[in-house]
Amino acid sequence: MSSLLVLAIIVAIGLVAFFIGRQRASAHDNGTVKPHSRAHYHGWWAFLLAVLPALLLLAVWTIGSSVYLDRHIHAALPERTADSKVASEALDVSLVKSLAKGLRQLDGSTVLPATFAELQPLLAAKGVALASDTQDYMIPIAVEANKVQGMLGLFGAVITLALSIAGALYALRQIAPRARARNNVEKLMLWGLLAASTIAILTTVGIVLSMLFQTITFFESVSPMSFFFGTVWDPRFAAAGSGGSQGQFGLIPLLAGTLYIAAVALLVAVPVGLMSAVYMAEYATPKVRGVVKPALELLAGIPTIVYGIFAVVTLGPFLRDLSAALTGGSPFIQGQSIFTAGLVMGVMLIPVVSSLSDDIITAVPRAMRDGSLGLGATRSETIKRVILPAALPGIVGAILLTASRAIGETMIVVLAAGVAANLTVNPFEAMTTITVKIVNQLTGDLEFNSPQTLVAFALGLTLFALTLVMNIVALYIVRKYREQYE
Repeated sequence: MSSLLVLAIIVAIGLVAFFIGRQRASAHDNGTVKPHSRAHYHGWWAFLLAVLPALLLLAVWTIGSSVYLDRHIHAALPERTADSKVASEALDVSLVKSLAKGLRQLDGSTVLPATFAELQPLLAAKGVALASDTQDYMIPIAVEANKVQGMLGLFGAVITLALSIAGALYALRQIAPRARARNNVEKLMLWGLLAASTIAILTTVGIVLSMLFQTITFFESVSPMSFFFGTVWDPRFAAAGSGGSQGQFGLIPLLAGTLYIAAVALLVAVPVGLMSAVYMAEYATPKVRGVVKPALELLAGIPTIVYGIFAVVTLGPFLRDLSAALTGGSPFIQGQSIFTAGLVMGVMLIPVVSSLSDDIITAVPRAMRDGSLGLGATRSETIKRVILPAALPGIVGAILLTASRAIGETMIVVLAAGVAANLTVNPFEAMTTITVKIVNQLTGDLEFNSPQTLVAFALGLTLFALTLVMNIVALYIVRKYREQYE
């Protein structure tokens, strides 16, 4: 029995328990005893007891069954020898599991051949494609694995459904006028909210730790001083097993490129987006706003790779040719440059600033506008001295979100600014960013434990620290101006 079918049955049992519990609770409300909880709380308590324990057991059983099945397949495989045709034992297990999944697509009456060469056309007729490394001895192992998986699935489904029914019956037996169903439901929801927030926190901690451990390994072979204060980025890619030289891992060119391109993008996006938000919130009629706002937000739906293609095919050559025409000789703007990448990225970020700022400005209380206008201020003075200061904390948050988006952008930088780790102040030359080099270092035929690969984790941790500092600064600004205007 599939997990989805079991899940659907559990939810159905929970719904039945909900309606029965609410009906029974309503029947107990005869006016002689004041009920502690309303009828729907008893229904929800029955639903939660029928669903939550069963779902938890189903999740644990599914994970445990997968682990047990892997071990069962591992134990059934023949011992490896020097002339084994499959590269590794892990690949053996993966091939058997893929074969078992393919066999489940065949009819139960199909007689399985003894060789994979004869079996492959049968699977291909069902649309199942398997790796050519699959061996003949894997067929009986896959058949046995399907039997074990079926038994585990059936046994788990029976236990899970029995637990769901037991939870529903237990909750229905507890229904009484003074039963504290409301307290139980609210306490369970509180624990659910706490678990959700804990998952978010643990996810962040897990991401940081996964980068931290690899970063520590990287710093065992590369000096932190040469990484954080180095001005040359030359990792000298070495193929796996070649024993190539280590190279230089200076962060400064990448950090400078990241901040430089993000700054240019913000110089384009923030003024245009903020003025667009002010116009739509304070000046535009409802009809104009209904057309302009969706049209502006269409930019947010364009994939970043399209912006990159536009930059490298259209904008970059146009700026290069324009600069050549202005000077009458060699162009002073390269086809791939900081200016090109920042300009295109700024256009991409305009909807982010505009949409968020518009919502923030619109949320400013109408009484503040009316009070300013009533005192004789013009509309522009009201916007400048009342609305924007009151909305400043939210606008700072919008700019922070925009800056984080700009710092994390990759595709536009690759196509519009290049991959050269230069250190320059000229915005018309090429530079690159941290995110681009993270992608470069994690792709290719490299040893995972080499400094050329591990440096990607150090770069990722640096980027995380950079965004954390930005959040702290923005929080300080928000708190300062909130004390002033609230």
